[in-house]
Amino acid sequence: MYQPPGTLDDVTTTPTADQSLDAWRAYASAHERLVRHLARETARETGLSDADYCVLEALQEVPGGRLRSRELRLALEWEKSRLSHQTRRMEQRGLLSREACEADGRSAEAVITEEGRQAYARAREVREASLRALVLDSLGQDRVAELGETAELLGARLARAAAEDPQCRTALAEDD
Repeated sequence: MYQPPGTLDDVTTTPTADQSLDAWRAYASAHERLVRHLARETARETGLSDADYCVLEALQEVPGGRLRSRELRLALEWEKSRLSHQTRRMEQRGLLSREACEADGRSAEAVITEEGRQAYARAREVREASLRALVLDSLGQDRVAELGETAELLGARLARAAAEDPQCRTALAEDD
């Protein structure tokens, strides 16, 4: 089992490769469990799936609550077919509408509806309460700050890796 450097049982200050991988596995497992917990709780309390929440969050965060399909796909890092099926289902439930692009009239835009805004607001409250109780309160301010710094570092590195990966560049360049 992983023990962070500096514990009584640790005679060195640098984790070994095995300890580092154990730490990663522990984090990855906890992250997956948290994601599943949030998805179950959101669905139970609001009826929104995790995918619904992700789409609504992306739309909620942009002015006017509308994004071209391609922009939404890039923001979510989803394949074109997944986004198409998801937005169709959400449109049928009144959470968003798909409209011709205001700028050029050729491409489609996903637009959050008032019902979608209300559903997102309820789901966000549920998620934030869970995150406070399960993560933020458990870690404390110092560890949360470290978590934020770590996430920024990893996010930047992953963005560089995606830019360097020919398959990823091809997928992101795919036209709608």
